[in-house]
Amino acid sequence: MKNIAFPDIRLSEYTYMLPDERIASHPVNVRDDARLLVYQEGSISHHVFSQLDSLLPENSTLFFNNTRVIPARIHFKKHTGATIEIFIIKPTRPSQDIVQVMATTQSCSWQCLIGNLKKWKNAEVLRQEINVDGRPLVVCVTLLNKERSEVQFDWTCQLHFSNVLDVLGKIPLPPYIKRDAEPDDKVRYQTIYAKNKGAVAAPTAGLHFTNEVLTNLAYKGIKSEFLTLHVSTGTFQPIQSKDVASHPMHAEEILVTLQNIRNILNNDFTIAVGTTSLRTLESVFWYGVKMLESRDAPFIIEKDFPYRKMHKLPAVQDAIEAVYEHMKHRQTDILKGTTQLFIVPGYKFRIVKGLITNYHMPGSTLILLVAAFIGTDWKRVYMEALNKNYRFLSYGDTSLLLP
Repeated sequence: MKNIAFPDIRLSEYTYMLPDERIASHPVNVRDDARLLVYQEGSISHHVFSQLDSLLPENSTLFFNNTRVIPARIHFKKHTGATIEIFIIKPTRPSQDIVQVMATTQSCSWQCLIGNLKKWKNAEVLRQEINVDGRPLVVCVTLLNKERSEVQFDWTCQLHFSNVLDVLGKIPLPPYIKRDAEPDDKVRYQTIYAKNKGAVAAPTAGLHFTNEVLTNLAYKGIKSEFLTLHVSTGTFQPIQSKDVASHPMHAEEILVTLQNIRNILNNDFTIAVGTTSLRTLESVFWYGVKMLESRDAPFIIEKDFPYRKMHKLPAVQDAIEAVYEHMKHRQTDILKGTTQLFIVPGYKFRIVKGLITNYHMPGSTLILLVAAFIGTDWKRVYMEALNKNYRFLSYGDTSLLLP
């Protein structure tokens, strides 16, 4: 049944021709040497990222996503010689909380994407031994359920699961980067401020920041705030249905702090560093809407929730204050939630006034978000970037959008 509240979107209007040679397979040598297109109130100009501090409005606050990409791609060999590739997606045991599972020292299970699944039998155990600081680390994986692609991990040495991944796994480069991960990717496919482990894809707008850029921003009085959204593989999932509203928008775990909420309330001009930060900030508003309706509302933002709540909405200040008071009442500094927020043209932004973002795949959910943010001018921005030989996608150049 079609969701009548959801805007009617023709996906064919949100695509463009992206030549393979324009997809960046490696990052630029120096992070802040990336090119920066600035779109401001309809005009376009060209810069380099190291100039960012001189291009932002005064009294801006940048909100960064400090998630850390985990080495989520793991390979095991069967005794027959067949290679099984395991790409962990979300934990199922002992908890669905990524932070808790990363800290476990005994056993855990995950829903995964599995390559060569047909050659792996239910309950079959695969084994790998690695030397870690002179000690043998033995890791066993068991296929618990082929239909659900659920895998159990067991290991020796009492290491945290995050440490096991560090020695066992590889950085999961996006599927459109047609090469194997290299040692340099462990550093370059990670922001310099990455902290909370749990993402399987990088918040790529943040890859251009250097310590020098951050220092220059602070010197100019630009504030920085750090929140968390653990990016999932759903960010790469193409829209395949003609009815965009039926696209199964991925759910992602978010964490915001009391300080984040306080600074959302008090800052003059909120700029999201990346689409993940933007979706987190906007989700906080919608949680505030839920809180004003019911103090016991869970922090779960369904993909179409905003489109079902287009009338009689509270003021932004009231919604954010509801979240702030909730956290103060609970005496908690960290608020965890889940968002499926699907931002498409017709969405009205409540918190974010500026966006730093890379260039995205044609016909993707992220193109729809950009089109929602700057309107039909998204086509002009993308054509200008193509004509000026900008590099596209995760390791590519970037833009500052100030509608």
